[in-house]
Amino acid sequence: MALSKHVNPDRIIQESHDKDKSKKEHRLKAASEVHDAYGGRFSTSALPKYSLASKGVDPEAAYRIIHDELSLDGSTVLNLASFVHTWMPPQADRLMQENISKNLIDSDEYPATQVLHTRCVSILADLWHAPSAKEAIGTATTGSSEAAQLGGLAMKKMWQQKRKAAGKSLHEPGPNIVMGANAQVALEKFARYFDVECRLVPVSVESKYRLDPKRAMEFVDENTIGIFVILGSTYTGHYEPVKEMSDLLDEYEKKTGHSVPIHVDGASGAFVAPFVTPKLQWDFKLPRVVSINTSGHKFGLSYVGVGWIIWRDKAHLPKELIFELHYLGSVEYSFSLNFSRPAAPIIAQYFNLLHLGFEGYRSIGLADMKNARLLSRALDKTKYFTVLSDIHRAVGAHDQAAIDSSDIEDYEPGLPVVSFRFSDSFKQNHPEIQQKWIQTLLRSKGWIVPNYELPPELEKTEILRVVVRENMTEVLIDKLLADLIEVTESLSKSDSAEHALNMLGHTQRPSKHENSESNLKGGEGSSSSGTYARTC
Repeated sequence: MALSKHVNPDRIIQESHDKDKSKKEHRLKAASEVHDAYGGRFSTSALPKYSLASKGVDPEAAYRIIHDELSLDGSTVLNLASFVHTWMPPQADRLMQENISKNLIDSDEYPATQVLHTRCVSILADLWHAPSAKEAIGTATTGSSEAAQLGGLAMKKMWQQKRKAAGKSLHEPGPNIVMGANAQVALEKFARYFDVECRLVPVSVESKYRLDPKRAMEFVDENTIGIFVILGSTYTGHYEPVKEMSDLLDEYEKKTGHSVPIHVDGASGAFVAPFVTPKLQWDFKLPRVVSINTSGHKFGLSYVGVGWIIWRDKAHLPKELIFELHYLGSVEYSFSLNFSRPAAPIIAQYFNLLHLGFEGYRSIGLADMKNARLLSRALDKTKYFTVLSDIHRAVGAHDQAAIDSSDIEDYEPGLPVVSFRFSDSFKQNHPEIQQKWIQTLLRSKGWIVPNYELPPELEKTEILRVVVRENMTEVLIDKLLADLIEVTESLSKSDSAEHALNMLGHTQRPSKHENSESNLKGGEGSSSSGTYARTC
């Protein structure tokens, strides 16, 4: 067992401070204090960690204390787990700094900012082929999670209106929503927070680890408020077949008279598909798609803090979700989950739309896809790994050999995401090696590459996943592959790999809460459904 299991580091620090000899009894310095020299080279006072100091420090000292502590964070360039964008041109940085204090909701004070917000809504509505970009309705959100929940809430209210008009109960058996078991936690949060039964459709290898439309129809009934269809699964990057789902729901409506809408969770894909694979049918061109959400801070290439939801028209945003406000100096309308929000991320989004245009986004998207295909082919060639993502394969050729083409339309559509696992031959030759050790060893080299189980019915399969963002260049892919091969081969040759890696596994996972009292304990969260919503 690791030594750290027997040692309390806070207690050791507490006992190791200098003792105050002026006191009759030695007072142990609290481990909940911060000591620094930035406030003055001759300062000896300490700052409390978990309570407010009676007297603060000057801003430069506060900056240095926090700056140095944050140096323990990982590198954004080497974080291949996250979809979140981390770089913008210096002109965008300047714009955000200039507008950092603006509150988007206050249109009376910031009317020009509201104009830019409205332009973004219209641009996205036009990009996603809304019937009328001028008449489109939508809003910025803090991210795609809030946006997806708004989309679900609108579908629930529309379902309630139809039930009331038909004189039917709203509560027995109550509303349900259908989604794949690969759904991101935000979609399941909607169901739990807004009292909607969550019907998770199991995924399979045959369904490409995503929603199977035919199987989804087994979960649909007259109480289904809608279906969440994901344009870019968080697990493997596969696009779910929106067109196929729409066609099946058309047939269902003809047989039963029940109309079930689709909300497309385009958290990542709604800023990829329109530019990279514009022929793909997934958006408002399909009448059954009533709303779409996306993250501006993912492949929208903005800094974190901006998402979007667009409804195909005003008829699909129930009036009871729209609040008319009068107390900020003018009449304003709000239909987001929160009220005040920073305007700077919205301004950054408009900067990108203006700066990049269609060709700019397409160029970046194609480069991301090219690099993702490069990594996919290279992993396949090592024979150590099997790639589960299909973006390097021909359209419809799931689990087949990679192709080599310069035409993006020849490839299976998807996100620039590479999911992979140990190959069957490698596992057969080295059954003692656990795949999670790859994550641990890569972390020791600076890379953050997550290893996790697939959704229910495939949970025995673990995958490693790399998100290829704009800053994941070919040079970095070359280095990542070299490091992957090095750690894999070193594992296969080591005589005591299990012992060494068990020790390393404990040291490479820092605690997220230095104060144990601030963290939830095991059993205090809800039980796991098998998606990303795991127990605490």
